[in-house]
Amino acid sequence: MAEWNPAAMLHSPLFEPLGPWLVRIEAGRFPGLDEYNALLAQHQPPIAVRNGLPLRFVAQAAGKLPFEAQYEPRCYLQGEVQTREHNWHDLFNALVWLAFPQSKAAINARHYQSLTAKAANRTDEGGRSVETSQRGSGRDMLTLLDESGVVVPCADPELARLLRDFKWKELFWQQRSRLDAAMGFYLYGHGLYEKALRPYIGLTGQGLILTVEQGFFGWPLARRLAHLDELLAKHLSDKELSPRELTPVPLLGVPGWSEESARENFYADSGYFRPGRLSS
Repeated sequence: MAEWNPAAMLHSPLFEPLGPWLVRIEAGRFPGLDEYNALLAQHQPPIAVRNGLPLRFVAQAAGKLPFEAQYEPRCYLQGEVQTREHNWHDLFNALVWLAFPQSKAAINARHYQSLTAKAANRTDEGGRSVETSQRGSGRDMLTLLDESGVVVPCADPELARLLRDFKWKELFWQQRSRLDAAMGFYLYGHGLYEKALRPYIGLTGQGLILTVEQGFFGWPLARRLAHLDELLAKHLSDKELSPRELTPVPLLGVPGWSEESARENFYADSGYFRPGRLSS
């Protein structure tokens, strides 16, 4: 297990979206429920789930649970996020709630809506219960974003095209002077943050490109995060969702995010910078 070292995270561009909250956590020990809820109390405006209830972090329940006590339903119905103690995955989930509260609430609401619709349709013509394991593409997209997502604000359609078309060297090397002013990368998935504790060649997120105005890139971090959260929440609430919206982002190729990104030949590694999507 990685050592609790918030200072190291604060010095890494991978953890920038969580920085405003990491600085408020005591450095001496791994945080727990009391710390997470104390951070919630500092958040303005207060964070609520989509049904209006205030959010809070609670201990993970054990055993086989009824529907309303399971993770997503309990979050939506009670505002309670089940959280394991001394667990990196759940720590980052809590921090992402603090950094992106509107979109996290939108993800939870869409999961809950999907689960309740699925439960309503889980009977056959004779009224008998029918078990199904199908999640649907919408929930697949939500899960990928929640676990491995990267929010990619972009003010330059050409850069967006290069990212979607897997033109890694052209984007990250040849056009790197344009990136700071027209495209950004903000880790969102809490599972991805856990992987970023020990970055490795192969570390890849699932990017969702959001169109922003040019001036976005000159804003303070807090304003940028709030705007992205609002855009993402709207995107997740208003449309049908599909994993095809997401595009891979080889994170260590982002200029300045690794020592290797300073070398042109790094982008020749086709095992990491793959040439395109696999055929379905």
